[in-house]
Amino acid sequence: KKDNHMPAFRIQKFDESWLTRDQLPKNVPTVIIYFSPDCAHCKHEAREIVKNIDKLKNVNFVWISYKEMELIKEFFYVLDLYKYPNMYAGRDPKYMVPAFYRVKFTPFVAVYDKKGLFVKAFDGGAEMPQLLPLLK
Repeated sequence: KKDNHMPAFRIQKFDESWLTRDQLPKNVPTVIIYFSPDCAHCKHEAREIVKNIDKLKNVNFVWISYKEMELIKEFFYVLDLYKYPNMYAGRDPKYMVPAFYRVKFTPFVAVYDKKGLFVKAFDGGAEMPQLLPLLK
């Protein structure tokens, strides 16, 4: 967390292609969520984001996990995240993201402003009253 810029992540998407930080839409806030597909708190986080999607349309959400791709894909589809163009998901096979943030609990949520600069991190998830004001 010494560098306040978004990490240069590289995650494998469902179609086997790769997504990097530089491919995300520019000039919008970004939320990186490191999660586990079998984590109840992670599912809660996803449901809350979907419930508030009207307020979050102009925010990139990057869901990253180390788990098997099929489990990540199931999470993404069962929780309806796939319906929104600002939702991205994939696998971090090199374990770069949790090492960068020193993740202890999932979901781990890192918020970046529209310039890609670090705003705040949440171990164990972020409730909407905490998250929404940071994404204006």
